[in-house]
Amino acid sequence: MTENLELHQFQEGTHAAEVSNRWLERLKTRVNCPYLGIILATLSSLFFSLCSVIVKGLVDVNPMELAAFRFVGVLLPTIPILIYTRQPVFPEGTRVILLMRCFMGTTGLMLSFYAFRHMPLADASVIIFSTPVFVAIFARAFLKEPCTMFNVITINITLVGVVLITRPPFVFGDTSPPPDGTQLTGRPYDIWGPVAAFSSTLFGANVYILLRALKNLHFSVIMTNFGATALVYTLIVSASIGAVCWPSCGRDRWLVVVLGVFSFLGQILLTLSLQIEQAGPVAIARCVDIVFAFIWQMIFFGETPNGYSMFGALMVISSVILTALKKWAMTLPRESSLRKRLRLILME
Repeated sequence: MTENLELHQFQEGTHAAEVSNRWLERLKTRVNCPYLGIILATLSSLFFSLCSVIVKGLVDVNPMELAAFRFVGVLLPTIPILIYTRQPVFPEGTRVILLMRCFMGTTGLMLSFYAFRHMPLADASVIIFSTPVFVAIFARAFLKEPCTMFNVITINITLVGVVLITRPPFVFGDTSPPPDGTQLTGRPYDIWGPVAAFSSTLFGANVYILLRALKNLHFSVIMTNFGATALVYTLIVSASIGAVCWPSCGRDRWLVVVLGVFSFLGQILLTLSLQIEQAGPVAIARCVDIVFAFIWQMIFFGETPNGYSMFGALMVISSVILTALKKWAMTLPRESSLRKRLRLILME
């Protein structure tokens, strides 16, 4: 009976208890900044982009093991918040969806870490960041939401952008340079990095759908379950491939700790930004993540993006911004002047 109720929540909403957000109201009152949600989303992008730099830079630590360290950083600071707010650890009526969210989110993150290691940082970030565009496909499958011509156009623009970024040999030929712009003489083209990045995007799109069914749960409940389940999952995967070991040198150990801290800060800031601001403006603000990725790629790894990557990134960013603008415009009153100016996007 409980499982049936949980599956119905995809379309009918969650039955979890309402959570008091008085502390959030006090924060907005004290700061008194109309752009607080946008600022928090931008800071979240900064921390997440730095996490990507650490993952790519720690070449002596397996990406699956780094994922486990990341989830330790998410789990440990969240447990005191869960205890302080007296939230149920594993609330009845949402357990199946919580476990599905944990599986999808963990798998997507492990794939993204693999992509960061085997692709240029900016290219991997652009592909993974295209997740919101593909949400329409799974929203149609699970939520029975309409997939409009607008969704078809943005999805195709994104796919073309991804092809330009990855430049697969079966499209561009074997003589095409690899995505990082280096000459890999005698070494075959590594297609698994782009495959991992695109697969991570699809898993991430499913996470968006699952989080809609968990929207009334306190963030500490979601993050605690996510962190605990993901930690066990990544440790099992790491052990199966023989990658469970503590980093050998002091620098790598400190960077692993920083990875956990930055992951927690990025997740908390993103959660707060979505509670303060509408999802559309937050998604647009998070486009700065790609800008950070291009900057870090040139500063830390000396990789200069070529024309294909730049144009592909522009196409993906345009699709994400258009998708976010449409979702934002749909929340505005029909008589709103701003909604009327965006009627071309809404196709009204």
